[in-house]
Amino acid sequence: MIDLPVVPAIQPQRKPDWLRVRLPVGKEYAHVRGLVDEHKLHTICESGNCPNMGECWGAGTATFMILGNICTRSCSFCAVATGRPLAVDTDEPNRVANSVKLMQVKHCVITSVDRDDIKDGGSIIWAETINAIRRESPDTTLETLLPDFRGIWDNLERVLETRPEVVSHNLETVRRLTREVRIQAKYDRSLEALKRTSATGLRTKSGIMLGLGEREEDVLEAMDDLLEAGVHILTLGQYLQPTRNHHPVVDWIHPDQFASYKEWGLKKGFRYVESGPLVRSSYHAEKHLFEM
Repeated sequence: MIDLPVVPAIQPQRKPDWLRVRLPVGKEYAHVRGLVDEHKLHTICESGNCPNMGECWGAGTATFMILGNICTRSCSFCAVATGRPLAVDTDEPNRVANSVKLMQVKHCVITSVDRDDIKDGGSIIWAETINAIRRESPDTTLETLLPDFRGIWDNLERVLETRPEVVSHNLETVRRLTREVRIQAKYDRSLEALKRTSATGLRTKSGIMLGLGEREEDVLEAMDDLLEAGVHILTLGQYLQPTRNHHPVVDWIHPDQFASYKEWGLKKGFRYVESGPLVRSSYHAEKHLFEM
């Protein structure tokens, strides 16, 4: 008998030339790398295999990921490990704040894994981390990329009460693909989280990945839904498949299409649109501190 090759249902596609990424090098990158290792910090830059890690770390900035590096959810697009997280580290807020101070970060982005395993969803550590950074680095502005807290809005409000300069929650994909891409999330629950955030008067931000099989009309529908929820800032980027076990890349979206989406988004009413193949939620985050 002859062993035949196993052919996947969707053949992996070769990355186009416009998705070339600069390797992480340089003095500033090494400095940030050292601080992250020394203080045992988790960054979404690493856990999420961000293609901009070289550029951002080379500029002396990083997006901190709190509440560990193991997520209780198993979204088909995400490179973050899934499983049973370790116990919450109550000293983490102080360590993150100390690192922000040592790095002299001007604009700090914080995100977290989903902690559906604990009653407060991690919101207490979230609030303590923001307050600790404010104590140590009062001139540092903050962006928080929050989970949906399973729709337990008291937990969301606990974080919003700290008044970060930008609050983000990613829709991640269009309504039609949400069940397939975000197994334990809900499209309308995400919109409700954004609506509640915007209602507090905070700058509100969301992001969508493209190339998962969405159609143009799906993206435009999602834009309208986000605007109705009060979102001010939109990011659009190309989905990159972390491993063969994750959702496949269905389409490579051309930079011209990203440019068109940016134009549509601004015409529809977003205050700021970051749209391009390598754009991620925290990419150029410091530019999103416009006057409200």
